[in-house]
Amino acid sequence: MDGYPAYMVNRELSWLKFNERVLNEALCRETPVLTRLQFVSIFSTNLDEFFMVRVGSLTDYMHFAPDYIDNKTGMNAKEQLTAIYAEARALCARKDEVYREVVNELSVSGVSLLSYMELTKDEKKEAGEYFSREIRPLLSPQIIDPRHPFPFIANKSLNIAVELEQDGNRLCGIIPLPGGVRRLFFPGRGRLCCISLEELILHYANEVFALYKVVSKAVFSVTRNADIDTDARELDEDDDYRQHMKKILKKRQRLSPVRLEIQGSLKKKTMEFLKDKLGLSSHQVFFTTSPMDLSFVGEIEKRLTPEQKERMLLPAYQPRPSAAIRPRESVLMQAARRDILLSYPYESMQPFLQLIREAANDETVLSIRITLYRIARQSKLAESLIEAAENGKEVTVLMELRARFDEENNIEWAQRLEEAGCRVIYGLDGFKVHSKICLITRKAAGKILTITQIGTGNYNEKTAKLYTDLSLITADPQIGRDAADFFLNMSLSNRKGEYRTLWIAPNGFKQNVLRMIDGEIAKARAGKPCGILMKCNSMTDKIVMEKLAQASKANVPIKLIVRGICCLLPGIPGETDNIEIISIVGRFLEHSRVYCFGDGEETAVYIGSGDMMTRNTDKRVEIAAPVKDVKLKRQILRMMEILLRDNVKAREMHSDGSYTLRTPDGQRPLCAQEEFILRAEAAAPAESGKSRSIGELFAGVRRKLPFRRGKR
Repeated sequence: MDGYPAYMVNRELSWLKFNERVLNEALCRETPVLTRLQFVSIFSTNLDEFFMVRVGSLTDYMHFAPDYIDNKTGMNAKEQLTAIYAEARALCARKDEVYREVVNELSVSGVSLLSYMELTKDEKKEAGEYFSREIRPLLSPQIIDPRHPFPFIANKSLNIAVELEQDGNRLCGIIPLPGGVRRLFFPGRGRLCCISLEELILHYANEVFALYKVVSKAVFSVTRNADIDTDARELDEDDDYRQHMKKILKKRQRLSPVRLEIQGSLKKKTMEFLKDKLGLSSHQVFFTTSPMDLSFVGEIEKRLTPEQKERMLLPAYQPRPSAAIRPRESVLMQAARRDILLSYPYESMQPFLQLIREAANDETVLSIRITLYRIARQSKLAESLIEAAENGKEVTVLMELRARFDEENNIEWAQRLEEAGCRVIYGLDGFKVHSKICLITRKAAGKILTITQIGTGNYNEKTAKLYTDLSLITADPQIGRDAADFFLNMSLSNRKGEYRTLWIAPNGFKQNVLRMIDGEIAKARAGKPCGILMKCNSMTDKIVMEKLAQASKANVPIKLIVRGICCLLPGIPGETDNIEIISIVGRFLEHSRVYCFGDGEETAVYIGSGDMMTRNTDKRVEIAAPVKDVKLKRQILRMMEILLRDNVKAREMHSDGSYTLRTPDGQRPLCAQEEFILRAEAAAPAESGKSRSIGELFAGVRRKLPFRRGKR
């Protein structure tokens, strides 16, 4: 639109492009077929959350903030929603095609997902017996008439809608799918086949409503706005923050619908009836031929033989011991002597867990302070913190209860930690604490010493095996002092603290990024080597993007690795000519955030918790730390180089916002994630020698690396 930068695109539409890249992974012929079905499932889950959160919030804006516009494109809420629904509809149709293709290939491999009519006579008999014995007693069917009002439909629950006729009158019946029942039924012994629970109930709906004539029937699901306000401004004076969170979480299931999905065929009158009762318009109704909930993929995996798993799934990767850690030696003592960098999931999280376990029992340790955003349900880390408190250590846990969709787990752990004697605080009103920082304070030889850990990802043993993240452990006293000040400020609800070394949002993260970009602009204008290299999950902060465009105009070479949303367009003449952007979607979720400024040995390298999104830079508490150790800095730059050279999974972003998959084109194939797996398996130490400059990386200088495709 006029008056808005030509090199920026809408955040929500960019996110849909990202989810399209996820769906495209299901089309990769080299990926085993059941893993491809998992990507279709991830696509569906992503889209569900997008509608619950982003579409939900835009719907609120349309009704309650009519003056709201997107500051990058000038689109108001209604215009964005119109574009979103159109794009999402096309994506869902594409998902149906991909699902059908993958399921057909799965059938060729020996696993069949069938409709009731595709079952054999014996399988139908077995399915009927299963329905009568296990399912029918759990059903709660309902007709809708003056004595039976339209029921509440829970968010994302699966239901059967049935149009009924009796004595010439039409009415609607609803069968909610029962909880506590597995989603798939596997009949017979001669072949590995299954039928979904909804397909089974759909077939027997005629028997459920035996008093009526069934005219049409379909599976349906309602997606509700889940963008609830979790701040404590409305906190009752008699409640603590945990109780406040428990109350507002109950609202999530009951918020307004934003989407109706239908799988099957319903007559128009019943369709209109559902739309009217749910308060939805026609553009909010999505028809699908594929299941709306693909979480049953795990049930198929459990049925596979070892030989089938080898053919149909990527082999499970077990993180390797880090070459940076000397076995059979205290991690606490190693961290006290030198900086340590862990790279998840290629390397195990175990050294950090061992560090906390040792600190819990070490007589020199006085305190442990840590921020927790998302932790595992079965958390060894939390158990060690409890042990430390029981051993008399001062343990402070800054628990963020507002980690979306993990609130209940965090509430439960906060209570357990508090009961064990830990001091639990809840961050700042209006600002989520998304930082990943842990501070261990010791007293040895009469001196107060610190060990600080700063990471790009959560302290979650489960996701540390699935997400790519970096974890820096350092005894640097300057970082330790800043970390101590940070926890003190959080305890006092002070978000305006001053720090010497750490970049802490909302008052010091973006500001320092902008300062560093200005430094590269000054170098470029002085004819000195310069460069900017960033890796993050999303890029939406308008001020940062404007500054990057300014740097591009000054001929600063800029390379960005942005997995998800990217509102910055590269290659726009006169604006972003010197910016290149790639996205990598692979078997692991690219989650690490790395920010590099400069050239060669002078490059400044920071890792941290924050993305280049306004919500991170201005509305959250984030932390980025410098990597000072030259060897570790080289290691990170080498990792960034490999990511930039990926020609198997990397997709290049173009000036029109589209993405194309890179292909080797006669060059040696290089999949960055596979390369990191090979290096971790070989337990290769961090490379020494001169690191390549950002300028060299930008110029595309190639270096041969060992590569083999291995089992997939």
